[in-house]
Amino acid sequence: MSKFALTEQQKVVRAEAAALAKNVLEPAYAAYSKYPDQLTRFRATRPFYAQAVQLGFVKKMIPKAVGGASESWVDVAIALEEYYKVDSSLTIHAVGTALGLLPLIIGGTPEQKKKWLAPFISGEGDHLASLTHSEPGGTANFLEKGGKGLGVTAKKVGDSYIVNGEKLWTTNSAGWDGKGATLSLLCVRYSETGGPEDPNADPADNVMILAVTREVVASNPPEAYQLLGEPDLMGHLGVTGPHTRYTNFKVPAENVLFDRGVATPIIEQAFGVSAPLVGAFALGTMRAAFEKALAFARNDNRGGSVPIIQRQSVADLLMNAKMKIDTSRLLVWKALDVLDHGPGDRNARFEYSLAAKIYATDCAVPQVFECMQAVGMTSYADVSGFPRWLRDAAVFALFDGGNIGIRRRQYQRLLCGPDYKPWASL
Repeated sequence: MSKFALTEQQKVVRAEAAALAKNVLEPAYAAYSKYPDQLTRFRATRPFYAQAVQLGFVKKMIPKAVGGASESWVDVAIALEEYYKVDSSLTIHAVGTALGLLPLIIGGTPEQKKKWLAPFISGEGDHLASLTHSEPGGTANFLEKGGKGLGVTAKKVGDSYIVNGEKLWTTNSAGWDGKGATLSLLCVRYSETGGPEDPNADPADNVMILAVTREVVASNPPEAYQLLGEPDLMGHLGVTGPHTRYTNFKVPAENVLFDRGVATPIIEQAFGVSAPLVGAFALGTMRAAFEKALAFARNDNRGGSVPIIQRQSVADLLMNAKMKIDTSRLLVWKALDVLDHGPGDRNARFEYSLAAKIYATDCAVPQVFECMQAVGMTSYADVSGFPRWLRDAAVFALFDGGNIGIRRRQYQRLLCGPDYKPWASL
């Protein structure tokens, strides 16, 4: 990364991603956005997603080491920027699937990887995966001693685990038809009673990850797994973050991927990788708004004698946006390069991931809006694209660990650590 330039191979990654975005993703918004509710819009994205999968949409987000096509996490970010610039919802399908597979990629055994990753590295079908973690009551403080812990519980009964509770905002988890994703990595709290966590226990010690497939869902009675609803969203009009309920839901004991004492650090590492990738989402959205505003400013005089780019106030707004986009990109790429290659220990690498997520996503709304200010009232029309980008940008600081409730608190703990070394990853 010290050269600050893409390799020839990375230029190919960018070009291929841009071509897929233009040829497959670009027509999708008009097709799904016309529907009146989130669930119908999500299901209308399915043929576009299937077509994109055949072109490597998911496989290119999975490392080559486990059968995917990605050389590095930086390569993934390069592709994500191109995808997100064109369509956020379909990109979330693929990223949600990659996140759903991350625990397996990070800590799975060779046997687990062979068994569970196969559909996703085949390049066929329209398979979805999910890291099924978030809950209606929030999970920002689920590891706090004395708290309630995860609300979805599991206990061992014979050769199965019995699961009860509700999940929400778990991307892809209900699948296309409400009967489950191809693979859901269900995060649960082991509890014999199903009640709150023992206040004297360390919540991290009781977390488990269970592999739930469509076959597992189908083997249960209909009332055991229910899709309660699909929240309509301000932006990302075609994504799925369903509200689901598990009632005496049986999962075979052989489907325990990560048992108590092992699961929590795996979950934390997965969200450590996802953090800078969300920064790449912000890059794509800011870039779309900037490119549209720049083209407008260079070609429209707003009734004057010169294009408005020659007005100092307009140029200043666009300069601000361009500099924030460029600095965000450098931080995102640095964070992902550090994850792949170091230097620094786990905490030093995690710090860069947090910084990339916080900085880039905090920039998104202000920079999209500065681009709108440069264009003026024309940008307020929905057809201009700017309202869509602004609505999408609003969520970046809220999801994948909200910047205030989770990501800055994680950063704070690093700063408070007795062994904190601020420049360990340089």
